[in-house]
Amino acid sequence: MYRYDEFDERFLRERVAQFRSQVERRLDGSLSEEEFKPLRLKNGLYLQLHAYMLRIAVPYGTLNSKQLRQLAYIADTYDKGYGHFTTRQNLQFNWPKLKDVPDILDLLADVEMHCIQTSGNCIRNVTSDQFAGVAADEVEDPRPTAELLRQWSSLHPEFVWLPRKFKIAVTGAEHDRAAIMVHDIGLKLKRNEAGAVGYEVIVGGGLGRTPMIGKKIKDFLPKDELLAYLEAVMRVYNSEGRRDNKFKARVKILVHETGEEEFRARVEAEYAKLDGPTINAPAEEVERIAAYFAPPAYETLPEQSQALDTARAADPALDRFVEQNGFAHKQPGYIALTIALKEIGAVPGDMSADQMRAFADICERWSFDEFRVTHSQNLVLPHVRKDDVPAVFAALKAAGLASANAGLITDIIACPGLDYCALATAKSIPIAQAIAKTFADEARQREIGHLPIKISGCINACGHHHVGAIGILGLEKGGRENYQITVGGDATEHASLGERLGPGIDAEDVPGAIETIVSTYLAEKQGQESFIETVRRAGLEPFKAGFTDFVASRSSAQEAAE
Repeated sequence: MYRYDEFDERFLRERVAQFRSQVERRLDGSLSEEEFKPLRLKNGLYLQLHAYMLRIAVPYGTLNSKQLRQLAYIADTYDKGYGHFTTRQNLQFNWPKLKDVPDILDLLADVEMHCIQTSGNCIRNVTSDQFAGVAADEVEDPRPTAELLRQWSSLHPEFVWLPRKFKIAVTGAEHDRAAIMVHDIGLKLKRNEAGAVGYEVIVGGGLGRTPMIGKKIKDFLPKDELLAYLEAVMRVYNSEGRRDNKFKARVKILVHETGEEEFRARVEAEYAKLDGPTINAPAEEVERIAAYFAPPAYETLPEQSQALDTARAADPALDRFVEQNGFAHKQPGYIALTIALKEIGAVPGDMSADQMRAFADICERWSFDEFRVTHSQNLVLPHVRKDDVPAVFAALKAAGLASANAGLITDIIACPGLDYCALATAKSIPIAQAIAKTFADEARQREIGHLPIKISGCINACGHHHVGAIGILGLEKGGRENYQITVGGDATEHASLGERLGPGIDAEDVPGAIETIVSTYLAEKQGQESFIETVRRAGLEPFKAGFTDFVASRSSAQEAAE
């Protein structure tokens, strides 16, 4: 993990002192809410439906036990005893009091954390692959790149007031687990024909009211040219992106309206004018950053663990957990484990303070004091000895964190929705809970297999519904919550946007609609096809037909009841 230096520490303390003064002036009436709003947003503080919400940056999703224990303390002391992990690999507190926020920021600074650039029209938290550094399909660990971008983009004088918010994701693997195709900029580390490592550059992805898949504007960018090239991209966007309409202000709109080829030409022209050596990071600085991400002190172990094999044979629950939540580690004798924050009936992404403390102990004892936050609102222990997995599982089980459903139909992404968010038009959390309860049977979940469901409570798409294999969008229609269902979305290297099956339906009908879609899949699948593979082979028509029949049957039932 990266460690802050004296400059970082001093900067954070000065920023907290500055914001403390701003809060005091808001509380005594010297600042109006209109005057205070841009100041609080610069410090990650939102005013939501019922209370303030504080969004804490977790760069590329990496945390340690000390930081998590501090978050648990803040949750207990200044919130309602829990935190919420988001699709941006961040953590949110939903109930802080304004007067307490400066104290919270001071506590965060104690453990090298902050809320800067988690809001506003700036470059937001840089996200990455949750299995960075351990995945066998990785060309290179993307975290040093993500940290370099964090330092480059923090309070960058040109890019602190962009036309709209800006999100960057980095992956170093063949399989995209960072959703780079639906970010403003997506970077993929790759090798060229000569064996050199560089970046494939994707620009113009994004969801929201106008979802788009990003366009590749550079097939191979040498590593040492990264910052200057991104500076060129940002300058083109900053100067040409629309500021007259916030709904058309994202870079995806600029790329779309300009055209892929013309946008690429403008970036290349801007890049040619820049003095690259004065912008790009010196080699020694890149090496300094990379050194912080050296592998931990792994033991030399055999690939197979007799202790784990024996324990799995004796405990079906452990066996299911390892089978579903385990991820192959490139270091022999080790495994990465996904901790799904998706117990049946729970709020997706929520973690209590007690669970945080228990998980901090687990992380410290069995995963080299490191864990990751995923963009699917789960956690990962990246470095667990296979011999230790039975003990880890027992500790997770005791903490209520041993759900063996990673990637299954109950591992649902959901935004806070109308329970919290002032922008939401419908609830998301109760829908996720109802679907999870409908498919609570573990054997049924395994029969269905990999099926990501993603739910958003408004068109801003914080729940990434557009790229859910099944996507659910909650809207308001005629004074009632109304849900549109899409099928066929994918956030991987084969990125695609889901398509609507038909008209919106009432909240109480959503679980039945999902049952119908799943039944259609099981009837249509061939061999070991996943849900998305079946959709792509069979097309949408079988799913639309089943959905149409379901809607008609529900309408008939309602008419009969009336």
